[in-house]
Amino acid sequence: MPTIFLLIASNVLMTFAWYGHLKQPSQALWQAILVSWGIAFFEYCLAVPANRLGYGTFSLAQLKIMQEVITLAVFAGFAVLYMGETLKWNTFAAFACLVGAVVFIFMD
Repeated sequence: MPTIFLLIASNVLMTFAWYGHLKQPSQALWQAILVSWGIAFFEYCLAVPANRLGYGTFSLAQLKIMQEVITLAVFAGFAVLYMGETLKWNTFAAFACLVGAVVFIFMD
């Protein structure tokens, strides 16, 4: 379970690093880059231990698929709650495909 919680936390940080600056379009690009890199440092401080702790309990492929599902879920929440966007049917269809990927990757 620590792996999943660390992956969720790292994804929240990375989503803000990649997309948070879009709410401040007047901010200089170099400033957005520096802030994003600063956030990404802390994201890596969570993602690397998450993968270290998880590898062995989960296969490499399982870790990657979990990461992708968490990324999409965090991004969807970010898009709606922070950016004020509306999710469309294709977002949910993509999420369903990733859930299918989880089912397949955890099958024996």
